[in-house]
Amino acid sequence: MIAKQTVNQAIDYIMRHINEEINIDDVADYCHFSKYYFSHMFKAHTGESVYAFIKRAKIEQSAFKLKVEKNKSVTDIGYEYGYSPSNYSSVFKQHQNTSPIEFRKQIYEKSLHHPFYHIELNHLDSFEECNQKIHIEQMQDYFVIYERRKGNYHNLSADWDEFLERYQKYINEDTMLMERTFDDPSITDADNCLYDICISVDRKCPLENTCVIQGGKYVVYHFEGKVQQIYAAYQNLFTAWFPYTKYEIDERYGFEIYRDVNCETMEMVMDIYFPIR
Repeated sequence: MIAKQTVNQAIDYIMRHINEEINIDDVADYCHFSKYYFSHMFKAHTGESVYAFIKRAKIEQSAFKLKVEKNKSVTDIGYEYGYSPSNYSSVFKQHQNTSPIEFRKQIYEKSLHHPFYHIELNHLDSFEECNQKIHIEQMQDYFVIYERRKGNYHNLSADWDEFLERYQKYINEDTMLMERTFDDPSITDADNCLYDICISVDRKCPLENTCVIQGGKYVVYHFEGKVQQIYAAYQNLFTAWFPYTKYEIDERYGFEIYRDVNCETMEMVMDIYFPIR
């Protein structure tokens, strides 16, 4: 868990401005610390330097765009994140071990051969099948208590148990159980994924670790199934739906709302939300 709220605020700032030219000085100034003190604090709580985090996030977010925005050229996506064509290819290959062009060709198969994809339980929907599970919704803002993790989604069950026990007194019949995700594990190393565990609360909540999950226009994908099928549900959105629709994912990040969870069978009903423009 990344418990230092200053570091979480810095991560939020970086992710909001990831397609801009930002550096350590910008982030340290935003957090009102000297560059040297802030750099030490950031690495102590995340295991990465500020520079390495920004560089990795830029490449991984651009890789995600390569995956879901088939109508955009590699050059245009590179430009969105501040790279010239030659520089983008070089930096991308250092991080992903392949060129952006080859990555785009290979990502569908790579997504299906990921350890999270259980072949015996899953299949990828066609666009038409996926479209039947989707609607567009204008969402409200959600004020939440959150804890941020950098790690493996396999740890979510244990993370949730600890989280719900810790904040039990803030839970009532109106509480929404939510997760906010920042990474696609077919792109980001599975042990390096960034995610927030959240519960909705009243805005008068006195805790420091609160934030607003921004509302607006979202694609909503309805999921019913086992935990082992959630990764495939996301890949339905990423590979079968978004690349062939008119909608584009905007600068906000997706989240999930749990509607029903059976802890014995590990079956659940949930809605997956992705922001669109």
